Amino acid sequence: MKTCPRSPSVLRTRPRRWIGAAVLAFASIAAHAQNAIEAVTSTARAGVELVRIDFTEPLAALPTGFVVQAPARIALDFPGVRSAIGRAAIEFSSGNLRSANVVQAAERSRVVLNLQRAATYQAEIQGKSLLVSLQPGTGQPARTPANAEFAEGRDRQVTPLQDIDFRRGNDGAGRVLIAMGSSQLGVDVRRQGATLVAEFMRASLPEGLRRRLDVSDFGTAVDTVSAQQLGDRVRLSIAAHGDWEQSAYQADDRFVIEVRPRKTDPAKLTQGTGYTGEKLTLNFQSVDVRALLQVIADFTGFNVVTSDAVSGALTLRLKDVPWDQALEVILQAKNLGLRKNGSILWIAPKDEINAKEKIELEAQATVENLVALRTQSYQLNYAKAATVVQSLTGTGSGGGGGGGTATTRLLSTRGSAIAEARTNQLFVTDTPVRLAEVSELIRKLDVPVRQVLIEARIVEASDTFGKSLGVKLGGGATGKNASFGTSPTGTDNAFTAFTNSNFVNLPAGDAGGTGNSAGAFSLSLFNSSFTRMLNLEISALEAEGKGRLVSSPRVVTADQTKALIEQGEEIPYQQATSSGATSISFRKAVLKLEVTPQITPEGNIILTLDVSKDARGVNTSAGPAINTKHVQTEVLIDNGGTVVIGGIFELTETNDESRVPVLGEVPYLGTLFRKRERVVNKVEMLVFITPKMIGRTNTAP
Repeated sequence: MKTCPRSPSVLRTRPRRWIGAAVLAFASIAAHAQNAIEAVTSTARAGVELVRIDFTEPLAALPTGFVVQAPARIALDFPGVRSAIGRAAIEFSSGNLRSANVVQAAERSRVVLNLQRAATYQAEIQGKSLLVSLQPGTGQPARTPANAEFAEGRDRQVTPLQDIDFRRGNDGAGRVLIAMGSSQLGVDVRRQGATLVAEFMRASLPEGLRRRLDVSDFGTAVDTVSAQQLGDRVRLSIAAHGDWEQSAYQADDRFVIEVRPRKTDPAKLTQGTGYTGEKLTLNFQSVDVRALLQVIADFTGFNVVTSDAVSGALTLRLKDVPWDQALEVILQAKNLGLRKNGSILWIAPKDEINAKEKIELEAQATVENLVALRTQSYQLNYAKAATVVQSLTGTGSGGGGGGGTATTRLLSTRGSAIAEARTNQLFVTDTPVRLAEVSELIRKLDVPVRQVLIEARIVEASDTFGKSLGVKLGGGATGKNASFGTSPTGTDNAFTAFTNSNFVNLPAGDAGGTGNSAGAFSLSLFNSSFTRMLNLEISALEAEGKGRLVSSPRVVTADQTKALIEQGEEIPYQQATSSGATSISFRKAVLKLEVTPQITPEGNIILTLDVSKDARGVNTSAGPAINTKHVQTEVLIDNGGTVVIGGIFELTETNDESRVPVLGEVPYLGTLFRKRERVVNKVEMLVFITPKMIGRTNTAP
């Protein structure tokens, strides 16, 4: 590494290589005035790996340090100590220790132990040396026998797991949800090859959860999830395929493990989200940009090709920054661009890169206009050829040709596509590159579409109750009439017929509109000569009725395809025209179900619904009225589940009273001079929806 001789520079390296050395401004301080590190060696004693650090003077106290899990390393800081080793990197070829780096900065030195795998440490001062013993870290937890005895006794509390479930996330990640039953359980998650293992300490597995879940139909990286009891812990094994990464988190007593495919970008310096490169420290003043890029290349191991136009100097101070972020900062500061091809990085001014890419694209377009065309036929099994042609050409019609729009057209300007409806074949003429793209598109489009059975139930329930109480009060008299023969008194004088009239006429009505007549009780009183009569008639009616009407339309349709089913009548009515004449028009009074299903990756179903139930109403001068009951909504339902998407409840209650003024208000006696009627009507409508997938589903067994 070349640095400016007038300025210090510090670079902390990755484990296997040391780039450069620290140049200190106070190098003229006498060596005997400060403690120094003389040597770093590694030995093994009784199966324990020891690292020995020798000093010129005994240490006054143990150094401070920290442990890094990934990459595995241990860092020890020694304030007031300089390095007298003469080299920054020390390689080791045995045990867990790979190498050691000794870095001096200002008034302190740092010793970094680079390890093969994660470990912890214990430090001890012996004379002028510091002994560091490496202990197995959390990356390899110690196994606990099933019959092990603990200091706190055999009756340790064991918590049973409540549930183990699997879901598919919106980003395609497989999510394993564990209800632990307690938020205090210890969990160890680690990767073993293609399997992710999670162990729950001091936990038990109920018999109902000792099963193997095959979740391959969910379309995630996870294939199976199995759980087993091992002593006083539960092991959960998650088998996955492909290149994947995992994450785990806990919320209260619920533990979630996510496994998602790793998204790789060949043009990205380091894979993963954000900056994931190893951290480094850079401190330069007026250093040449080309020399700085060479330092980054040596640190990362990439091959760097730098354009002749890259020039200038740069002053920067970066401490513990990922190298890919540091490189991006350097490029932005000098308006440089980068293109990655395998392990080769090409760095040049952005204008130069853009100009070169423009020339390459123009050359590709020229070659595409000159290459010979080929014709290829495709036999479609499920998709319609005319529909695929519209996707290829972007013309919105079933024929081929070159009149498509540039934004939606998949074929080149010279390409064409023809659909043959009789055999459902597709003939495409284009360049070999475009034909390969067409083949990939057809492979994804020509697949069987899942179907859904949607059943709706419209339930209308009615409950009516009516009560009516009324009275008639009247009287009459008689006169002579020979046609009646002998009078009641024994004389031969006859009487005329009674003349009866009601001066109170309030009989019970048809409560509730049932069409039934009220029951009556009559009483007539005569005087001793039978010439006067008083009539009393009491009538009463109580009616109760209950009814239920169930309508159940059902329809089968393909995924994301609208379906419509309706039943009813079209009612004719007269309508005036603009000329003054009349014409016959029709109005629908039907039961209708219109639905568009969408199957989600989790196996649930999203329904866009339009349900209506119309019936003929009263006749008006403009035609018959239509009684409408209508619901329109969008809802997410489990496969085979039932949900109520809407309901209407109506309650009508009336209390009527008719009476003779003054007399009807008299207590007790007023009952003979009034009429009472009470009607209660209840009408309720509910709409139930049940979707069921037909054939192959996305749900796991």
